Amino acid sequence: MRILKFLKASLGIFLFGLFVTGALASDKGSPAEAEVMVTKAVAYLKANGPEKSAEEFTSGTLFKDRDLYIVYIEMSGKMLGNGSNPKLVGKDLSGLKDADGKLINQLFVDVAKTKGKGWSESYKFFNPVTKKMGTKAVYLERVGETIVGCGIYKD
Repeated sequence: MRILKFLKASLGIFLFGLFVTGALASDKGSPAEAEVMVTKAVAYLKANGPEKSAEEFTSGTLFKDRDLYIVYIEMSGKMLGNGSNPKLVGKDLSGLKDADGKLINQLFVDVAKTKGKGWSESYKFFNPVTKKMGTKAVYLERVGETIVGCGIYKD
């Protein structure tokens, strides 16, 4: 009887450990989740138009999940919607550089112009969840003269 209780307790502790480990592992968005979010955001944009979409991407809840959020940018660099930092909306970010001097918007435009959709090169950017600088890459899709993207933090 004691052995059975011990085994049940051990199994409970083991399963709890798996749950905690799984929960910690899912605190960050994955590349696949970023791609799905962009696909849904592009569909939303096409169905609802630019103004409503920009508002939803910035202030709504449909396109925010942990450290995943949508950025909506004109090819020229003007921020139309940002799920992490509404203060950037309306600003020209064409000259925005990361800590290593990479022009962030240019990374997006290069992918949008050459491939139409895909992953940007990695760059350094502030993580709104951890409140630290991290390495980020963005999955993006070109929609006319705009770009819809969602990034992942690699660290």
